Amino acid sequence: MNGLGGLDRPGAPTSAGAWDERSGEWLDDHDDAAGAPAGLAGERASEDRVSADRGAVVGTSVDGTSVDRASAARPDRPARRTGADPVKALMHRHRELCERAVDPLDIAAGLEAHGITDRTAARFLHRDVFSLAEEMYARTPRDGEEPPGTQPLTPPRARPDWILLTLLPGALCAATVTGLHLTHGQSRLITAAVGTLVVTLALRAAVARGPLAGRHITRPTATRIGWLIAYALLGDGLLRAAATGGPDALPTGTAQGPWPLTVAPVLALALSCAPAAWCAHLLAVRARHRLSASRALKDFATSAKPLLLATLALYLGALTALLTLTGTTLHEPAAYPQTLTLGALLLLARLLTAHGFTQAPALVLTAAASAEATALATLFAARLPGCARLATPVQSLLDIWGPAAIPTIACGTGALTLLLHAMRTLTRASAHAPQDHPC
Repeated sequence: MNGLGGLDRPGAPTSAGAWDERSGEWLDDHDDAAGAPAGLAGERASEDRVSADRGAVVGTSVDGTSVDRASAARPDRPARRTGADPVKALMHRHRELCERAVDPLDIAAGLEAHGITDRTAARFLHRDVFSLAEEMYARTPRDGEEPPGTQPLTPPRARPDWILLTLLPGALCAATVTGLHLTHGQSRLITAAVGTLVVTLALRAAVARGPLAGRHITRPTATRIGWLIAYALLGDGLLRAAATGGPDALPTGTAQGPWPLTVAPVLALALSCAPAAWCAHLLAVRARHRLSASRALKDFATSAKPLLLATLALYLGALTALLTLTGTTLHEPAAYPQTLTLGALLLLARLLTAHGFTQAPALVLTAAASAEATALATLFAARLPGCARLATPVQSLLDIWGPAAIPTIACGTGALTLLLHAMRTLTRASAHAPQDHPC
């Protein structure tokens, strides 16, 4: 059969083909129309199997149509067009986010808020969420089209209105304390009532605008904060009096009465409203800068954690200085442990609320206020017949560490809980997206 040409070669196929002298194999026409080597044919067969297992890898051509990138990588075959465009489907699912975005970083923050991570972005052939957001921003039609370049986020600016509002609680509280020292009897009671009202209104106005402002505020949360501040003013004296069988009279508004007041911590907390607002403003500014410079969500989270800790440390340093000043001026104990833990709790709760995380602050503030109220209630309930053992835990803490142990433990535990929660939530890019309210 040698006269029939290639048919005498071993393993000859029944259909016509070409013989490869180097590999010693037959090449079918459907493997390569141009007579490519068998090794390349085997590689293509492997690519076809991978494509069948994982699905076609779809990209976007210059004109916006979908192209199979596995086919586009082989110049000897025409690129196959497919109707699937995963990025377009993602844009349709987040159409409102893409339309209202002012830059790609705004879209990146929104995608992260919806649970899209860098690993998810890899399914859309992007290295991270930022790269995916850039494509989505560039492909979103807008009126008055602008160049789709990435621009840094505009950091919030300090406004004169919220600066003055944050100074108002401290000024009114100082005026109220001065009035209490200059009045007596019924005039002192009226001064205390009016002062409490105006300071409360000033605090509400201070947190309604500026970096401490939040779109979500509930009445129960405000009630818990009011209880914690009232306990800082009256709680230690009432707890000490209840442990000794009192109180025998109403508070006189001084630190020497039968129910002594601790005015210095409350005045320091009111004065610290301004440092708290500036610390929150600094956190927002630095977070926007780092968000603009970051190219991955993990990079931003890594750089945001020390920023959050530095913000908290800066506020606690300012509060410590104010405690020293007010304690020296009023000749009262500064009460550092309970006041610093309360200040940290209130700042973290306000930061989380201002960035839209309201559930955890409400729960933690409720737990702290309930712990303080329970400690007082057990001392009074222990006076009932057969209930003396109810006061044993609280009495043991009072004997070892004094009245400061109750608010320190309650507020300190709450502040630590919120700090751990803030390390997860306030280090996300979505937490620092531009808000609707002015900063």
